[in-house]
Amino acid sequence: MDSRELKAREDVIWACRKLAAGGLIAASDGNVSCRLADGLYLITPSGRPKAEIDVHELIVVKDTGAVVSGSGRPSSEFRLHLLVYQKRPDVHAVVHAHPPLLTAMTLAHVPFPADVFPEVWLSVGPVPTAPYATPSTDEVPRSVEPYVSGHNAVLLTRHGSLTMGCDVRQAYYRLEKMEHAAKSLLAARVLGGRLPDPLSSEELDRLRRAFS
Repeated sequence: MDSRELKAREDVIWACRKLAAGGLIAASDGNVSCRLADGLYLITPSGRPKAEIDVHELIVVKDTGAVVSGSGRPSSEFRLHLLVYQKRPDVHAVVHAHPPLLTAMTLAHVPFPADVFPEVWLSVGPVPTAPYATPSTDEVPRSVEPYVSGHNAVLLTRHGSLTMGCDVRQAYYRLEKMEHAAKSLLAARVLGGRLPDPLSSEELDRLRRAFS
């Protein structure tokens, strides 16, 4: 194992620990992956609690799905991750999690309004919701495919979230920022009786110019 792969493994384990500690997954839920060399990916194993896995349990997989190294089976959602990597050459890490409030928004048929929050709009952008698809089947990547090219995050109806990034930390922190925003949305709904208004197009343009 070279130093690059070791660093990648450490980053994936870091994200797994953060997901579990933050209540963004439960038990063996969710999966984390990153690119290695061309055609090779590192991904969490299937059926293992993310809080308990270590660097040696992570699995190196070819883009064909064949296991190169590691024991056990790669995550059953590997096809979802692979779709992202094929559609987005700029993406080098993918996090699929089951954040409670973001998932609840899909259950309540409430779209996630990224344009309410300046920080979310700048760091994540718009967040669509993909229709329900049976987990661990080819239906999942098919349901997400229309949204991947133009977005950094997608909510999966009844099935959590998908966030992408240039590295594992960016993919994780995009999720953390979205779930934190969802808590604010819930509080606003309780306190004010409705969801807050989005920023205007003029305000969003001003944000883009200020941070470009």
